[in-house]
Amino acid sequence: MLIVVPEEAEGQRIDSFLAAQFDDISRSQIRRAIERGDVLVDDQVIKPSFSLRAGQQIQFEPPESLPIEAVPEDIPLDIVYEDGEIIVINKPAGMVTHPGAGVRSGTLANALVHHLSQQAMQMPKRGGSSRPGIVHRLDVGTSGLIVVAKTDRAHLSLAEQFESRTIFKSYIALVYGAVKEDTGRIEASIGRDPRNRVKMSVRPEGDGRPALTIFRISERFADFTLLDIEIKTGRTHQIRVHLAHFRHPVVADITYEGGRINMVKNRSLRTAIEALGRPFLHAARLRLRHPATGEVMDFSVPLPVELQSILALLRTATQ
Repeated sequence: MLIVVPEEAEGQRIDSFLAAQFDDISRSQIRRAIERGDVLVDDQVIKPSFSLRAGQQIQFEPPESLPIEAVPEDIPLDIVYEDGEIIVINKPAGMVTHPGAGVRSGTLANALVHHLSQQAMQMPKRGGSSRPGIVHRLDVGTSGLIVVAKTDRAHLSLAEQFESRTIFKSYIALVYGAVKEDTGRIEASIGRDPRNRVKMSVRPEGDGRPALTIFRISERFADFTLLDIEIKTGRTHQIRVHLAHFRHPVVADITYEGGRINMVKNRSLRTAIEALGRPFLHAARLRLRHPATGEVMDFSVPLPVELQSILALLRTATQ
C-alpha cells in the first residue's frame, strides 16, 4: 500500500500518523512493523519517531498482508564482501530485491536466507520476514552493489547511514544523445506520475520529494554518452526519471526512454540494445562505514558483460 503524506501531516511522527489511518491496528503493532523494516518512507527504512514531510511516500502493508516470508532458495550469489555483520552483493539485472506483491520467490532475500542458513545463522529480525536485513533496494533491471545487514546492530547502523545520507552510491549509465556539459546536476522533485501510477515523474515543487542527481561525462560517442552518476537522495527510479527529464534517457529503459530506440540508425547496435532486456544502469560503487568497527569501506564492481558488449559496439562504430 502506498500512502502519500498530506500537508496537514507535516511534522507528525510516522507511528502516530499510521495509527490514525488504521482504526483496527494499534500503535504498538505499527511500531513493531516499523522496527522490523516493514514500513518504508521514500524507499528508506526509518524509525518509529521519524518526522514526516508532506509529499513523502509511505510503503506499508497492513498486518493481515504482511507475512510474505522470504523462504530459503538455493540461488547463486555474487558475493563481493562478507563478514559477521554485513554482506555486499553484486546483484544481477532481473533479480527482485525481496518478495512483494506478485513476487514470492527468486529474489535476493530468498537467496540470502538460504546462504545464511548454510552458516547456521538467521537473518536479523529487523527488516521483517519478507525483506530480512534489507536496508535499500535496486530496481529489478539495475545491476550492481547492494549491502545487506546480517545482524540487528548492522541493520540499525546502515539504516541510520542511509537516512543521514552518509553512504556514497555511484552508478554508470549510458544515455541517448550527446550531453554537452562535462559535469552537471539535475535537481527536481519526483513523485508518482498522475497519468500512470506505475511510473514516477518530475513534479512541480511541493508535489513530490526533492531529489538531486549529479553526473560527470565518462565517455562520449556520436549519439550516446556514458555517465558516472552520484545520487544525493534515494527516490524511486530517481536516475531514470531525472535523465529522461533531462532529455537524455537511459538506454534500453523501455519505461522512460520514450521510443528513442527507434532513432538508432546502426542496425547491429539497435538489435543489441533491443536484446538487452534491461536498462543500461549499473550500481558500480558503494562506500559505507562498517557497523561494528567504524572503518570506511569502499566497494566497486565492473560493468556486466552484456553492458560491456554495448560499449564495445559503440567504440567500434566510432573508429
